[in-house]
Amino acid sequence: MEPEATTAIMPAPGAALMARRFRGFLPVVVDIETGGFNAATDALLEIAAVLIDMDGDGVLNRGATHSFHVKPFEGARLDPASLSVTGIDPFHPLRPALPERDALQRIFREIRHAVRAYDCRRAILVGHNAAFDLGFLNQAVKRADVKRNPFHPFSCFDTATLAGAALGQTVLAKAVTVAGLAWDSSSAHSAVYDAERTAELFCLICNRFRDSFLEAEARARALGWRTEPPAEAESDSPPATFSQ
Repeated sequence: MEPEATTAIMPAPGAALMARRFRGFLPVVVDIETGGFNAATDALLEIAAVLIDMDGDGVLNRGATHSFHVKPFEGARLDPASLSVTGIDPFHPLRPALPERDALQRIFREIRHAVRAYDCRRAILVGHNAAFDLGFLNQAVKRADVKRNPFHPFSCFDTATLAGAALGQTVLAKAVTVAGLAWDSSSAHSAVYDAERTAELFCLICNRFRDSFLEAEARARALGWRTEPPAEAESDSPPATFSQ
């Protein structure tokens, strides 16, 4: 287990609201650039995690970005077609890459701090076509034997789905553009750029849904469901109480 400072984490301004908004999960946007499409065999080359902040009024905003270039693991497959899309040269002498384990531990440490600051119980991955990023992340965690993974192992928030429902677009560039946000095609396929645009898109959509959430929360209270985040992992069964 990696060492971690034990200093107290100051609560975030919107801590109580964030814990209620996503039932104890802290959304963290992740974008991963890879050497192919197979999480078991292809290299993880870049990872970026963007924290989501909430103010005292319950409004979501893009928070801090944490990112690393990653060295291909031993025996990793590197598909030339994928590298041509991302423009990554995995073996460039000036590329400041870390081993998978080091990169993941550093990012996970920052995410655990944020989870504590928002009084949440764990993080949940937000991504555009999130299953892809979560699959690569889980494989890297397993391969590098990283402990204390802050993310839920299978649940995620997919902005392709959210954007399709809210904006009628599922491609990230088009969804960002019709949402009225800036998009620079020359910067795309960088983990940092894509993660930050995804975070802005997620915040915009969730903020537009805020009234819907407040109505649903009031209805949950009327039904007698608990409104504080559950202490244990949720089941997939329909809730008899708010905590299930």
